[in-house]
Amino acid sequence: MTMSNTIKASVDYVKTLAKWIILAALVGLVGGVVGSVFHLSIDFVTELRGEKTWLIWLLPLGGLVIAVLYAVFKKQGRIDTNRVIDSVRTESAVPFVMAPLIFVSTVITHLVGGSAGREGAALQLGGSLGYAIGKLVRLDKSDKHIIVMSGMSAVFAALFGTPVTAMFFALEVTSVGVMYYVGLVPCVISAFVASRTALAFGLSPVRFNNVSLYEVVSISVMAKIIVLAALCALVSILFCLAIKRCEHYSKKLIPNQYLRALLGGAILVLLTVLAGTTDYNGAGMDVISRAMSGQARCEAFLIKILFTAITISAGFKGGEIVPTFFIGSTFGCVAAELLGLDPSFGASIGFVALFCGVVNCPVSSFVLALEVFGGNAILTFAVVCAVSYMMSGYSSLYKSQRIMYSKLKDEYINSATK
Repeated sequence: MTMSNTIKASVDYVKTLAKWIILAALVGLVGGVVGSVFHLSIDFVTELRGEKTWLIWLLPLGGLVIAVLYAVFKKQGRIDTNRVIDSVRTESAVPFVMAPLIFVSTVITHLVGGSAGREGAALQLGGSLGYAIGKLVRLDKSDKHIIVMSGMSAVFAALFGTPVTAMFFALEVTSVGVMYYVGLVPCVISAFVASRTALAFGLSPVRFNNVSLYEVVSISVMAKIIVLAALCALVSILFCLAIKRCEHYSKKLIPNQYLRALLGGAILVLLTVLAGTTDYNGAGMDVISRAMSGQARCEAFLIKILFTAITISAGFKGGEIVPTFFIGSTFGCVAAELLGLDPSFGASIGFVALFCGVVNCPVSSFVLALEVFGGNAILTFAVVCAVSYMMSGYSSLYKSQRIMYSKLKDEYINSATK
């Protein structure tokens, strides 16, 4: 390469770096503000539902309202997280209407007590905002893919306060086994700006400082942790299977989306009454906190799977990641005690292992463990993520996710998830 070509290439790199710093900072600021307002809205309606428990009885009505909202915009095609994932790998556009729709519908879901999280909103809000900004500044097709990832990273970071996890998740979630390194700079900048914006709004990141963490030095203890991680992977398969089978059969048996929403909401009300507690409504962060203290009911993870599967199948919105944290932490807490491990430590292992199992993102899961729990058990969490990733097979929460390489041998498969 001649000197002139070297200089030209260096100038191009500088221009590209400057472009993405500016655009990613803009995406991070917008995503941070929108994500923070969304976070505050969810907190408000969750607190309101805690004070006015009668709101649970409005679950059928809430489901019906959401069904009507999405029916109004049905000409836009699929308006879900899978479409955002598709837009990174294909030329699929992300409609801007996705942002207000997922914002309002997720708030309604949490207001009336649907069992859902907020990551679905994070990815859809972020992807929609990122795509809109890319369209506004007239980015080309390849750059639009990158700015969608940047938007996903931004809102995820704002909602969970885990910017490094958000960065890797956006790069890793689309195609398992392939990391979109071209998005490194945009995703890390947008995640940083968004997380700082959320802090400016007074939002605290997700952290658990009361967990009994320790680095494993005993082979026998490590063997128990491997068993626990493998069991968590099996639970992750059960969770993904429950979600997909419940969606499939509910649509087959009740084709009418309005009736499905009403009936699903009514079933959730009945289950809440039978359970005698509202622990399984909403995100359940208080239950997760109790599990991190070593307290969990043995049946809690199964009941949460049931509540979440019905919620998603009925058409409520919000996502499945926080329910995954609930299922993982409660299962890990109970199973750890049976294995002779500290229940609190087991809850942290379940938290991370279930996340890894349902999203097939081992790097993001490992970083999540470090951001949420600290680095006192870094090797332990590395083992947990590796085992959970392998043992979870090809199941996933996201239908549009692709498994590019086999989990069992060195083979390119480019397979759909199950």
